[in-house]
Amino acid sequence: MSTAPASLPVYRDASQPVERRVADLLGRMTPEEKIGQLMQLTGQFDFEKDIAEKQPGSMLHILGERMNRAIECAARTRLGIPILFAEDCIHGHSFWKGATIFPTQLALGCSWNVERLEEVARVTATEMRATGVAWTFSPVLCLARDLRWGRVGETFGEDPFLIAELGAAMIRGYQGRGLGDPEGVLATAKHFTGYSETHGGRDASEADLSRRKLRSYFFTAFERAVKTGCMTFMTGYQSIEGVPSTANRWLLRDVLRGEWGFEGVLVTDWDNCGRLVWEQRVCATYSEAAALALKSGNDLIMSTPQFHEGARAALAEGRITEADLDEPCRRILTLKFRLGLFENPRPSDPAAVAAVVGGAKHREAALVAARESLVLLRNDGVLPLASTVRRIAVVGPNADHDLNQLGDWSLGASQYSADYGKHPRELTVTVLDGLRARFGATHEIVHARGCGIDEAERHLIPAALAAARAADLVVAVVGDSLAFTGECRSTATLEMQGGQLELLSALAETGRPLVVVLINTKPLVLPAAVREAAAVIEAFNPGMLGGRAIAELIAGDINPAGRLPISFPRHVGQQPIFYSQVRGQHGDRYADLTQEPLYPFGFGLSYTRFAYSELRVLTPSPRVGEPLRLAFTVANVGERDGVEVAQVYVRDEVTSATWVQRELKAFRRLELRAGERRAVEVELAPDAFSIVNAAGERVVEPGAFTLLVGPSSREGDCLRESVTLAPSA
Repeated sequence: MSTAPASLPVYRDASQPVERRVADLLGRMTPEEKIGQLMQLTGQFDFEKDIAEKQPGSMLHILGERMNRAIECAARTRLGIPILFAEDCIHGHSFWKGATIFPTQLALGCSWNVERLEEVARVTATEMRATGVAWTFSPVLCLARDLRWGRVGETFGEDPFLIAELGAAMIRGYQGRGLGDPEGVLATAKHFTGYSETHGGRDASEADLSRRKLRSYFFTAFERAVKTGCMTFMTGYQSIEGVPSTANRWLLRDVLRGEWGFEGVLVTDWDNCGRLVWEQRVCATYSEAAALALKSGNDLIMSTPQFHEGARAALAEGRITEADLDEPCRRILTLKFRLGLFENPRPSDPAAVAAVVGGAKHREAALVAARESLVLLRNDGVLPLASTVRRIAVVGPNADHDLNQLGDWSLGASQYSADYGKHPRELTVTVLDGLRARFGATHEIVHARGCGIDEAERHLIPAALAAARAADLVVAVVGDSLAFTGECRSTATLEMQGGQLELLSALAETGRPLVVVLINTKPLVLPAAVREAAAVIEAFNPGMLGGRAIAELIAGDINPAGRLPISFPRHVGQQPIFYSQVRGQHGDRYADLTQEPLYPFGFGLSYTRFAYSELRVLTPSPRVGEPLRLAFTVANVGERDGVEVAQVYVRDEVTSATWVQRELKAFRRLELRAGERRAVEVELAPDAFSIVNAAGERVVEPGAFTLLVGPSSREGDCLRESVTLAPSA
């Protein structure tokens, strides 16, 4: 083994093994320096003072020139340990002005396209690296089960399997070839776990989750993230069975590190350590909270400045030992050495930013993602637009609202102050912009806002009605706004806010064909005027190029292929409405309402039609523990080329413990020419037939199963085939 020159400390010698460099550096550090490495502080305040006094291991919300100053400050500290910079790059490098902003995660989930999700993450990583950011807090792997929750739009929807598939794709895209990839960044699986299982939809409330329920549904995507190589995890805000997630040793040590073998870095969410004191009130002091967070298995403490003093006090009081600091510090330093930060702290590079961020190829990727995220929910034949239409009235509060179209976690939303500005307006194509660009040369486009969302503004309705009456077609762009989105912004209702209900009702009464475009963060309860409209397009938050994609769909330039990753309720009282309900109840409906959703998970229309046939099992004498092969045929029986998303569900007919009615276990995205028939073969892994038994063990039980294959989770849409699994040999 080579020996470093006497003037060069071992930890500074890039030729030395990482383990030796970490050990050398740890041996040189004081307890206070180790505590600093366990802190992630926000750079929005006096970051130079924080670096000099606390020497934080990581910082977030600090970009550009300020980041470069922080790098210089860190280099001047006694040991010169570099800072790991992180940012909430949730659907693009969304807080960098001018970056490429993709559809939000729920919208991306409508694509059911793992390749597209990987590309989105790869583009985001490339733009992040140009600006110096090495770590994103994405993807979100929470299950959206109560639609009142304010963060539904950050998820991939309601199904564990779909979330796992799409989340793994984003992790691959972010991290690329690994820690040495010059265009890769660290991905984060969050929020571990059960954060979305709220009381009354209220954000960060106590989650009523047994360990069996966690293993049954909530662990699926996170365990897949570990297997995919995700290098960081983040805890949630909630508590489970009285234990805050940041203090849950069973989750963090026994399951995540012990059972799954996770070797990366675990970061708390914003001030989770502090919340043990001031919010959840399970600790009386910051000394107690610091000790509890470290003993439970956390590595980095996000945005709890009191942790520095609290950990020092905990050490002095004997609540922790220096070994309790060494364990997480070793993981953080290992990550920094493997990232090469000691040799290259990765400053923000203006030349790289100019060459990479928001470039034409990246915007094209955002446009393709927006096209694939659109879901056609209803169409009486009015779309694609007929040649007889010459005058289009474009109305509604979201027709020309760039911020609502971009969605949460982008400049202009609540996470950054207004001082940081917003993305340049000219970079976003709103629905009005898109329609004008696509139809302006051949059609008359008249715009009237009609009403507000955050306030009613009913005085705007008459102008919208006048425009509608004079038009051949009305495009109403409605939904929700940032005021009803995100952390601390759960909603008691799913109704449209402001003056939208009155506007839509009045538009319906004009008798003009009504195309409704929904720009919303989550499923809403749709009024009769929308349910009975000529066409309904679900766009969620489609990103910078969403308006162009919507105009192309209306024109018929593209054939809609999006499918819902989440169910739409008829009434808020149907919560929860997700399709994979556990069997067993009296009756199959409410006394006053059906239990069926308005639009089910997996649903979406096309400008062509598809037919399924010939479902059969190919595996002879299938047994427990062996994969099973099945085949079916999908035909495009319409007159246009199109894309179908074929979905495979499994039902275990008799189980030793209660289980769900059916579960998604595979899907295929099929591009089919008009008139084309395609035989599709799918291999289901052995665990596709598993349940979690009453003892909390995931097992496959022999017996009868039903395979369901079709265009949505609605059983009436699916082919069925029975299969019996014999005991393993």
